[in-house]
Amino acid sequence: MGVEVEVREVETPHGLARVHVHRARDPVGTLLLGHGAGGGIGARDLVAATSASLSRGVSVALVEQPYRVAGRRSPAPARQLDAAWVAVAGHLRATIVGANALVAGGRSSGGRVACRTAAEVGAVGVLCLAFPLRPPGRCEADAASRLPELESVSVPVLVVQGARDPFGIPPAGRGRTVVEVSGDHSLRADLDSIEAAVSDWLPTLLRHHVSD
Repeated sequence: MGVEVEVREVETPHGLARVHVHRARDPVGTLLLGHGAGGGIGARDLVAATSASLSRGVSVALVEQPYRVAGRRSPAPARQLDAAWVAVAGHLRATIVGANALVAGGRSSGGRVACRTAAEVGAVGVLCLAFPLRPPGRCEADAASRLPELESVSVPVLVVQGARDPFGIPPAGRGRTVVEVSGDHSLRADLDSIEAAVSDWLPTLLRHHVSD
C-alpha cells in the first residue's frame, strides 16, 4: 500500500494489545479494525478494507487482541475482547484520532466487538466484514441470532457479506447497508468488490465529520 506502518503496543485490562497504524496523508478520519476469532490482521478482506480506506484519506489501525498477541488462537470471552478494544480506542483517540472521526469495524468476531462498543468509543460508523449472523449448520428457528448486536448500533453500519456465507446474511435496516459479494465467510473471492464497497461508503459517512 506504500504507507509506512507504525506498530504500537497498548496495555489493556486483559493484557497487551498490538496496533498496526497505517497513516493516511492529511487524514479525515481513522478506521479501527479488529480481526476474526481465530485469524489475524493479515486476512485478505482486512487488507482490502485498509487499502480502500487509505485511498479515501482515512488512516487505519489494525488491532491484535491480547489473546492473539500472547500466542493463543482461542478467543477470549466477549467482555474481555470489548474491554481491550475500548482501551485501544481510548489510546488512539488521545494520540492519533484527535478531532477527526473514528470509525470502528472488523472481520467476523471483530465486527461484533465493534458493534457492541460503538457507543462507548464514540464511533461515527461501523464496518462489519463477514458478520457471523448465526452458527452455521443450524436452521434459523434453532440458531441464536447475533442480529441484536447489529440492531443496537445507532450510527450507520456497512456490512460486506459473502453471498454463500454459511453464517447467513444480515438484513439491511435503517442506517444499515448490506453489500453481498461473491464468496463465502472468508471473503477471499472478490476483493475488488470489498474495496469498492468500503471506498463508496466512507466519504458519505465522513462528510459531516471532517475537521475544520
